[in-house]
Amino acid sequence: MTAKIRVGVIFGGRSGEHEVSIRSARAVVEALDPQRYGVIPIAIEHDGRWLSPVESAGMLPEETRRLLPDDIIGGPKSAVAIIGDPSRPGLIRLNCDGEETAPKALDVIFPVMHGTYGEDGTIQGLLEMAGVPYIGCGVLASSCGMDKVTMKALFREADLPVCRHIWFLRGEWERELEVVLLKVEEVIGYPCFVKPANLGSSVGISRAVDRQTLEAAVNLAARYDRKVIVEEGLDAREIECAVIGNDEPDASLPGEYVILDERAAFLDYTEKYSGTGHVEFVVPANLPEHTTSRVQELAKRAFRAVDGSGLARVDFFLRRDNGELLLNELNTMPGLTEVSGYPKLWAASGLPFESVLDRLIQLAFERHQDKMRNQTRL
Repeated sequence: MTAKIRVGVIFGGRSGEHEVSIRSARAVVEALDPQRYGVIPIAIEHDGRWLSPVESAGMLPEETRRLLPDDIIGGPKSAVAIIGDPSRPGLIRLNCDGEETAPKALDVIFPVMHGTYGEDGTIQGLLEMAGVPYIGCGVLASSCGMDKVTMKALFREADLPVCRHIWFLRGEWERELEVVLLKVEEVIGYPCFVKPANLGSSVGISRAVDRQTLEAAVNLAARYDRKVIVEEGLDAREIECAVIGNDEPDASLPGEYVILDERAAFLDYTEKYSGTGHVEFVVPANLPEHTTSRVQELAKRAFRAVDGSGLARVDFFLRRDNGELLLNELNTMPGLTEVSGYPKLWAASGLPFESVLDRLIQLAFERHQDKMRNQTRL
């Protein structure tokens, strides 16, 4: 009998997307084939505390917990962590006296974490130091993909089309509010979108139509990040494309978020995850064949521009006035919930979520093996 692959699923974290991460982790646990994989849940609290598998399981719905191995659920409630020591590539447990117990070996780790301290290269760096294969983009791609300003700079360097934008630091805003307001009005104008540079799931994003709403929007964004980006407001369709692979990625059929109710001014956090009915995700998007091909081509180019691996979702604007396709952003750990676009995009492209996860695990092993070829001694 072939041993099951032990998959450590890390979720939660110190991020405004903590709850979305839990929902994504639930979807992953429920989709992984229990005949092939043994899942070890590893939750991280809002304050950064790592929970034991039994405590982590308690953050998941009961029907999801039933899919976890019995020995995991019955394990001790001890302090746990993954440490950057490749000689102990697993989940380290400490007993009540602070003494380390034998590490629980992990074959591969799925950091199902969105936003800061999860999708920004920090946990990827820890996993690199620990020498454990993991799913998704590496340190460089994750950090660049998290920072919208750096990401757009890389896109421009790769000759990819992006919308007009400017950025500034929270300290600049607090010291020179009037100067920043004038700069935004002169360079970008209204309407515009104000975003934290390092966050996803539309957390902290607002649409500004005048100085009053602009000031409120910047104050909101600055609550979540020290860097704020302001982008031009476009009359455009919102197109998404999923990417999977390493050096030679594949792209899905594009999908589109269609606003059904004018009360949904834009696709914010509530519209994405609360099921208000104001927005519908249509996949495949109603696009000419040449536009579909263009979306797929640019998605793969954007993935390569940040040195992506594993998975990503690439978002576009398709202008209504002239049909111009603009690259908005790339998400290195897109939402994987029951309402998220990434699984739906692949399902419509003929690849069910279970098969997506199988491929992501294989890609993690392939990328790890490739990195092991690197010489580390002179």
